[in-house]
Amino acid sequence: MAKTLASKLIEAHLVEGDSRPGEEIGLRIDQTLTQDATGTLVMLELEAMGLDRVQTELSAQYVDHNLIQEDFRNPDDHRFLRSACRKFGVWFSRPGNGVSHPVHMERFGRPGRTLLGSDSHTGAAGSLGMLAMGAGGMEVALAMAGKPFYVKTPEVFGVRLTGKLPEWVSAKDVILELLRRHGVSGAVNCVLEFYGPGLSCLEAMDRHVIANMGTELGATATIFPADEQVRVFLSAQGRAEAFEEWGPDEGAVYDREEEIDLSELEPMIAMPSSPGNVRPVREVAGEPITQAYIGSSANPGYRDFAVAAEMVKDRFVHPEVSLEINPSSRQVLRNLIHDGHLESLVSAGARIHQAGCNGCIGMGQAPATGRISLRTVPRNFPGRSGTREDAVCLVSPETAAASALRGVITDPRDLDMSYPWVCDPRAPLRVEDLLEPPAPPEESVELEKGPNIAEMPDFDPLPERLELKVLLALGDDVSTDEIMPAGAEVLPYRSNIPEISAFCFSVVDSAYPGTARDCAGAGDGHAIVAGDNYGQGSSREHAALAPRYLGLRVVVAKSYARIHWQNLVNFGVLPLEFADGESADQVEKGDRMVLKDLPGLLEKGEGIVLVEGKGEVRVRHGLSPRQRDVVRKGGLVQTMRRELDRDQ
Repeated sequence: MAKTLASKLIEAHLVEGDSRPGEEIGLRIDQTLTQDATGTLVMLELEAMGLDRVQTELSAQYVDHNLIQEDFRNPDDHRFLRSACRKFGVWFSRPGNGVSHPVHMERFGRPGRTLLGSDSHTGAAGSLGMLAMGAGGMEVALAMAGKPFYVKTPEVFGVRLTGKLPEWVSAKDVILELLRRHGVSGAVNCVLEFYGPGLSCLEAMDRHVIANMGTELGATATIFPADEQVRVFLSAQGRAEAFEEWGPDEGAVYDREEEIDLSELEPMIAMPSSPGNVRPVREVAGEPITQAYIGSSANPGYRDFAVAAEMVKDRFVHPEVSLEINPSSRQVLRNLIHDGHLESLVSAGARIHQAGCNGCIGMGQAPATGRISLRTVPRNFPGRSGTREDAVCLVSPETAAASALRGVITDPRDLDMSYPWVCDPRAPLRVEDLLEPPAPPEESVELEKGPNIAEMPDFDPLPERLELKVLLALGDDVSTDEIMPAGAEVLPYRSNIPEISAFCFSVVDSAYPGTARDCAGAGDGHAIVAGDNYGQGSSREHAALAPRYLGLRVVVAKSYARIHWQNLVNFGVLPLEFADGESADQVEKGDRMVLKDLPGLLEKGEGIVLVEGKGEVRVRHGLSPRQRDVVRKGGLVQTMRRELDRDQ
């Protein structure tokens, strides 16, 4: 039978289970990626498990999120991460070297390999023909310890590309068109696999743009074939030997199918405050803006900046607009300098920032209150920019640059200029000096822990019976940015769970942390109820770990985003689903839930929750036997410590 590329990669790495869609499988992981907002917990988890040395082909730790050094916390954590990399055998990318995803693609990505990252946009490496997936830090730590990664076998959603992109339309518009069609949950539990003749006009970094934002559709992974475009990219990076050809068989059958004629696309824009709120730019043209932001992991390639530079060359941005240039890697920045594009941007009035995530994660570059900010970043959840009442729109570099020149949202096709055709350089200046290889295994390394680094908390096993107060009743598409905010105020506490827990749900209900502590002080836990796609967005496990620290024992939702669902399990929070939508609307904030027979509920997969004063509500779960055992024991750290002790 003709096979899809996704099925080939899954079969090549399958170590446990049956690869039928919906069944849990265990996959061998070749490479891992961590970044500083999530990697500190990963390293603390490795220490808690007693690991000596990583067991992967390659693991890399990047410092790209928390670059602002307003006090000791971030630089202390950077030193901790560097010492942990030396101790555990991990590559270390120093601050200023760039965003993890493009740097990993430049230096380490290899077709046919699996990559697991503690960042939800790890799927960007699917641009090279890798099976690349985001996950919670605990799962990445286990992969680094040589354990399988467990996931439900995804369906394969084939997207056939035909035609060729017209002038002023680029890769960002392709993924925004898919989001327009399907929304932020349109590819949950799917691998998006792109194929067809239209691939020939998409360079490897164009594919990165699309694969990066497959995450915003809820996809488990996004995959492109490793073809001539990938060979050209790897050769330009001085890594021609890494190329292997990977692709689907002729006549491969997909579980779902879609076709996009690239020649029919137009500039698109995701309006506030969701990546799925997409419209053609022409429909909202003329709205005033005050910020245009180019860069991030979603548009990290040389051409993304060079096209904008050519557009603003010998011109000056509108006086009401701040044009923010966020270089994605030091290598891209060096090539922009070498080729004169940085001069064009600076001369046009652009503000140049250091290579890293920066404003995308709320670390600086916050927009003015209520003023439109056009950004080439991957997501625009409420308040993620660092401004609570923000108005962030997602666009291509072409649309951002055109709008910066005019001061209003502008369809770039309306500019009186020729389209600047720019490609990635075939022989770029390569930058490798800020990547530090692992220390030799025989070298003894002590972890450097500053005063802000706290030990991982231990949690109690799940009891047979729980009585819980419902502290929050939430709607659909609640993101992890709303559960655990990012930004310069919060993320410096990423290695200190007691401190970071004070910010839980502050975007939604500022009283939540105090109320949760009061419940815990009285000896009670609490519950949260929610709608569909609960926990979409970032993979940061703080969004599960910090509420658990405050006493969260059960979440009941209509449905979950994949990564957050697994993160809840990893820290002993029971993720239940309403058996029908109507019962979800019965439960309100302040209600009390009684769960009488939790062992029976776990075993049967369904059961009854009694809501005092309102009656019974039927619930269910989709946990595998392995996951049920993890929840019963209260989480993974203690379990894995015993298992690793037994193996060593």
